[in-house]
Amino acid sequence: MSTKTPRAHSASSFPNNQQSLSASESVRELLDSLSIEQRCNQELLASLGFALRSFTNLNRFLELVPVVASRLVGIKGALLVPFQTDGRIWRDQIQVLPLDQNQELLRQIASLEAGLNIGFGTDPGQLVALDSLVQRHMAKSIIYSTSVVARGKQRGRLYVFDLQDSVSLSEVHCRHLQLVADLAGVAIENDQILQEIRRHERVDRQLSTGAEIQAQLLPDRCPVIEGVELAARCRPAFQVGGDYYDFIFTRPELVGKNREKGRWALVIGDVMGKGVPAGLLMTMLRGMLRAEVLSGLPPDRILHDLNQLALVDLEHSHRFVTLFYSDFDPRTRRLRYANAAHNPPLLWRAEQRSVSRLDAPGLLIGLQFDANYGCGSIILQPGDVLLYYTDGVTEAPGIAGDRFDEVRLIKTLEDSCRSGLDAQAILNKLFSRLDRFVGVDHQLEDDASMVLLKVNDELMLPTI
Repeated sequence: MSTKTPRAHSASSFPNNQQSLSASESVRELLDSLSIEQRCNQELLASLGFALRSFTNLNRFLELVPVVASRLVGIKGALLVPFQTDGRIWRDQIQVLPLDQNQELLRQIASLEAGLNIGFGTDPGQLVALDSLVQRHMAKSIIYSTSVVARGKQRGRLYVFDLQDSVSLSEVHCRHLQLVADLAGVAIENDQILQEIRRHERVDRQLSTGAEIQAQLLPDRCPVIEGVELAARCRPAFQVGGDYYDFIFTRPELVGKNREKGRWALVIGDVMGKGVPAGLLMTMLRGMLRAEVLSGLPPDRILHDLNQLALVDLEHSHRFVTLFYSDFDPRTRRLRYANAAHNPPLLWRAEQRSVSRLDAPGLLIGLQFDANYGCGSIILQPGDVLLYYTDGVTEAPGIAGDRFDEVRLIKTLEDSCRSGLDAQAILNKLFSRLDRFVGVDHQLEDDASMVLLKVNDELMLPTI
């Protein structure tokens, strides 16, 4: 009996032990399976993160997005529809899996007329229409979709689907897919930032080249003219500016000392606008003016002819030019001048110890075809100082928000002239005062140029 009872007990309890053992193995197998799936998902996401760090080709990265998305949730189909910076569908970067079964879907999305419009990706109504288009293609299949977003901007849509079966996704699957969409958004954003940087680099190189050319066109030094000192400087607001000044010898056949005693044209001008367009127009104007100076005509006739020559090109560019033209004869110290609506130069008379404006009537260059210009003439005396400048000087904004204006310029010029400084020292003091007013760390809003002529203090006329 004693031996049977245990046998009977053992026989009756064996099925329960077997069931407990089977349940434990099933739990272990389930846990092992989940662990393997988790490690697999981690590896997939890690590979996508590595690709994001390593790939320089956006297309190669975006090709991985549907592959990783479909494997993360165990679904055969995935679609990525990225948007360009302006919101249009980025047709060249649409990615789909499997490709052979979704050619018609690709064609429909690529030919979607609304997708060619700027702002498509930021219009909620259009996104709903895009989702509906994808849903119609999938017939009765349930589709999961999410937005590809970077820095708060819509960068695309990500879909997963199965053409054969309905899709059922867990909360973990949804989080994984959103993570994939976020990585795709970062990749698109990074690529667009990189393209923008490259574009700026190209523009910077072009501006640097333009600035070099412009610097070569502006005089690199002032000429030697008997009886006077000259100083000049241009400070562009951008790398390429629209300010222009020049010293042009009216009789290029003369050389040596004869050039110092000959008549010279002194010119300053300003093309309305900044940057490359203004710089190009300034270059064109310089060539025209230099050809006109050789005609030997008086200043008013030179501005008249220059206006007619430049009018067509200026009309097409919707820009105008202010220009003050003068010529100086060192043998007589006579300065003739004409003005095309430029800031009148400031004249310091040493004898009167006061500043006045040197002006003549005239319209902008490029405003009216048959414009006429007045012509003035003065004799400069020993110690006199003549300052040519552009409006970038007087219109320069200060730290407090006011402008440098003509009053400050006149005051600084008067103080400098009374101190008996030479031409270069006066010019340096003027720019130093302007810099203090604007602020050391502030950029000028417009080009600022100044040309200064000072008659030597000798009482005798230059030798003939």
